[in-house]
Amino acid sequence: MSTAPEPPREPKPALVFDDPLDQPASDDTDRGWGERPSGDSAADLRRFLDEKPPHHI
Repeated sequence: MSTAPEPPREPKPALVFDDPLDQPASDDTDRGWGERPSGDSAADLRRFLDEKPPHHI
């Protein structure tokens, strides 16, 4: 049995000339800054009050 040769594949481009500012960076989201996912408003309020600077009483 003889198998047909595979057609040649197009080479991948070596350089990408896309605009890097069109793509979000890893720190554009809360997850990129190490933040916890939000959703529990009581926990969010507790965290806000715990982390509030003393001059913001």
